[in-house]
Amino acid sequence: MSIVNKRRKTRQISIGNIKIGSDSPITVQSMTNTPTQNVQTTVNQILDLEKAGCEIIRVAVPDIKAALAIAKIKQKISIPVIADIHFDYRLAIASAKAGADGLRINPGNIGNQKNIKLVVDCAKEHKIPIRIGVNAGSLEKKIEKRLGITAEAMVESALVNIKILEDLHFHDIKVSLKASDVSRTVKAYKLLASKTDVPFHIGVTEAGGLYAGITKSAIGIGMLLAQGLGDTLRVSLTRDPVEEIRTGYEILRALGIRSRGPELISCPTCGRCKIDLFKIVQDTEKALLERSSKIKVAIMGCVVNGPGEAKEADIGIAGGDGKGILFKKGKIIRKIDQDDLVEQLLNEIDNIEKMEKPNGKKE
Repeated sequence: MSIVNKRRKTRQISIGNIKIGSDSPITVQSMTNTPTQNVQTTVNQILDLEKAGCEIIRVAVPDIKAALAIAKIKQKISIPVIADIHFDYRLAIASAKAGADGLRINPGNIGNQKNIKLVVDCAKEHKIPIRIGVNAGSLEKKIEKRLGITAEAMVESALVNIKILEDLHFHDIKVSLKASDVSRTVKAYKLLASKTDVPFHIGVTEAGGLYAGITKSAIGIGMLLAQGLGDTLRVSLTRDPVEEIRTGYEILRALGIRSRGPELISCPTCGRCKIDLFKIVQDTEKALLERSSKIKVAIMGCVVNGPGEAKEADIGIAGGDGKGILFKKGKIIRKIDQDDLVEQLLNEIDNIEKMEKPNGKKE
């Protein structure tokens, strides 16, 4: 029985060639941490993210050089680019003119109504959507004074900003409501869900390093997705953004919503383990990032946990003392020298992928 509720119904928008909304798959995105003005460095990071499965990328636009760099960046990448704007409406306009596929702004801090209208008119002209980014740490002062830094304040800020855009007859909107704690983030999205049909971009902001960030994001994003909330997501980590993409897909896979590439299972090890299982798993994980097949791969520390406990895996290896075994669906295929375990496993995965058609069915 699925633990995921029916998806919340939303309007449909487009970011480049990606459709966003309840009639489309939930997409995984990230944000570069390079200086956007440094075109090649930013492009290199985006290309690494593309290989990991990133579907939309956001770049910081702190000045006009960064805005203009978007045009050059887009020439060398394949995925849509969102320009992240704070305070200066002119940077939003410059980014749109440079070819940004979407804008992330907070209309409340862009300036007066005239400036907001200029941004909206430019977005209309270039046929690009706007994400209203509400953060608990940067609420409008009037709202914060009245309601405090609460989920209710975040929702009111979102509704005020949605109204600003819709009063200007602009409806290609996405909204995010992010706080650094899980409970406030989840509560805010739940409160807003029944008040608008705008698609949600979900995540827990300032989540922390690898362990705290993954834990908070998995719980927060997972709770929202399980309740049918969320149309795009970002896992925020103080880490290489490739880790954000990997974590995002693992959250979706765990909920049975989407999967990308092989699923890797491995045992936690014990005193029976005679191989360097940590390194083997790490090396295999890295190699599988660019594999496309939907198979289940098992890496087990010893033959006790090998074919038996991992018999549902399509293919796997288990360690021994100097040697290991390769198995498929619980059946031992052959013994392998310990030093060759990863190479032989990857070769077998490559053979499986060669046998598959583009639609994932075997010849």
